[in-house]
Amino acid sequence: MKLLKCILTENDCYQVKETIKPKGVMLHSTGADNPMLRRYVQPTAATPGRENLLAALGTNPNANHWNRPGTNACVHGFVGKLADGSVAAVQTLPWDHRGWHAGTGTSGKSANDTHISFEMCEDGLADPVYFQQAYQTAAELTAMLCRQYSLDPLADGVVICHQDGYRLGSASNHGDIYHWFPRFGMNMNDFRAEVVRAMNADSEEEEKMIYFKNLADVPEYYRDAVEKAIAKGALNGTGNGELNVSEDLCRTLTVLDRLSKLD
Repeated sequence: MKLLKCILTENDCYQVKETIKPKGVMLHSTGADNPMLRRYVQPTAATPGRENLLAALGTNPNANHWNRPGTNACVHGFVGKLADGSVAAVQTLPWDHRGWHAGTGTSGKSANDTHISFEMCEDGLADPVYFQQAYQTAAELTAMLCRQYSLDPLADGVVICHQDGYRLGSASNHGDIYHWFPRFGMNMNDFRAEVVRAMNADSEEEEKMIYFKNLADVPEYYRDAVEKAIAKGALNGTGNGELNVSEDLCRTLTVLDRLSKLD
């Protein structure tokens, strides 16, 4: 999954700065035939990495994106196409920020208070290639969030779409994503299963990762860089005398050391 970050700091929702303790993830889809992320996401002059983001996203010539005041909705992310046509996710709010995406349900409650949300940018709903790419990216993003917040994607009410939220009484009556997924033989149960597969794949990758328990276990070709990081207080280990540093981090530190960043 390619994940960019462009926080919508000019959106009124961000300006309110309310937070939540995430208890789930809610999928939405945009309801418009435009899969381009630039339609909804644009950096401001103050956005970190603005030039790189504009190069990746492309420019919205109509200035009707969501990073501006007066936009009465805001989600935590979008899934759609970058300027080069590849599919990516973009984070647009801090994950624990209270979004404006669900409205109020029949129970008087709102998933705004409990769920991280993201929009899948719709196209004409007839392209199986784009659908599969967007679907997979959305599943991987959801898997990442479930792991980060210790959420069970198969538990009731955890991974839902807007229409699910309506049926549960925590969202307004929108049809997404049931007007799109079934066109390609998918439903939310399929999606939840894909999230579980993505989480398991991540776990398998972690299990394959090599860790060094103590400094003496670190191979000599990494050790100088690791020692410098320890001396600078950048690497403290687990706090019980064990280092428990991954080989990936050792590689990174070695590169930084060769660039004289640890001196």
